[in-house]
Amino acid sequence: MDILFSNFHNLLSQVDDKFFRYLFSEIDWNQRMLAIKGPRGSGKTTLMLQRIKYGIGAGPNQVLYFSADHYWFYTHNLVETTFDFYQNGGRFLFIDEVHKYPNWSRELKNIYDSFPDLKVVFSSSSALDIYRGESDLSRRVITYELPGMSFREYLNLTQKENFQAVTLAEIQNSHSQITPEITSKLQPIPAFKEYLKRGYLPIITESNPETIPIFLQQIINTVVESDLAFIADYNAGTAYKVKKLLGVLAESVPFKPNVSSISRKVETSRDSVYEWLTQLEKARLLNFLTAEGKGISLLQKPDKIYLENTNLSYALQANPDIGSVRETFLLNQLKNLQKEVRLPESGDFKVDDLVIEVGGKNKDSSQVKHLENYLIAADEIEHGFGKKVPLWVFGMMY
Repeated sequence: MDILFSNFHNLLSQVDDKFFRYLFSEIDWNQRMLAIKGPRGSGKTTLMLQRIKYGIGAGPNQVLYFSADHYWFYTHNLVETTFDFYQNGGRFLFIDEVHKYPNWSRELKNIYDSFPDLKVVFSSSSALDIYRGESDLSRRVITYELPGMSFREYLNLTQKENFQAVTLAEIQNSHSQITPEITSKLQPIPAFKEYLKRGYLPIITESNPETIPIFLQQIINTVVESDLAFIADYNAGTAYKVKKLLGVLAESVPFKPNVSSISRKVETSRDSVYEWLTQLEKARLLNFLTAEGKGISLLQKPDKIYLENTNLSYALQANPDIGSVRETFLLNQLKNLQKEVRLPESGDFKVDDLVIEVGGKNKDSSQVKHLENYLIAADEIEHGFGKKVPLWVFGMMY
């Protein structure tokens, strides 16, 4: 196991405490088994290593981190590795990329049942259904979701600020008090434009900004060809068609799906299209929007399909439609808050009884003024008035 410890300590030495994702302080780290799901590049690995370095006061042999696709597991399994670690004093085990390990659910169940004083944290792709593996983990594991960064986190990371999160209710009732606190320290509109193009993932500080779209394209390939290949048993031909499907959607999001037309373009069956759409949504490459009053089921097409975040819009298209980008941003931020968002009869989005209409700086309330509870989310303004709120403020919610 020396190779695992050597690799772990090398990674740990490269982690610092300059920036923590918001989820770090929300996780109940005292649970016996935790899962952290999220899209590639969202910071799951860093989150776990920061927990080890800055949150666990344990001896050198008590903590171990490794990735489940390490070549060590070509000839060893998780259970025997955990047994050796535990026998030598190990009490905190962190496993990355667990979806890359063939028998992950069965062996995690065995680990949980066999080592009651061992704490286990593992990460996985967003697409992995942790509760539907071959062994039941529903009574054993607590799951957290780590999305990409909010605009607030982007500002804190790139501008070295410490803006606190606000609630949707606070935005609705007090946005005129919120915005001056931020605009007194920086100009939000230029930063917001950059965030929409390249700021969703923490890698923004580690890479040349111009290479971010290329990196995102590589992420898409990895998610489809590797992650979904493991989880949904894709072959090369299927992966190609799934990427073709994503390309078709990217050309016209927000997309009102005509499944028959899509299936002809991708040269596959309607059932396959439904299945692939669901998998792309779980993998955090798409977001779905369903009309209010309708149920949500696996084989029911959504009323609108969006790319999951605005960075994907710029990675997959040279000049995405700005109206689509604005809607993609707001839906993304609301969904990342675990809000149930529906498509209303009037307006763009409905959360509980609040309808939000999205547009540019000249957007008026003509489409929603007959409603009792609404907001206008307007782009390219620093301050709002009444029911008109700067769009960027909705990025301060997590």
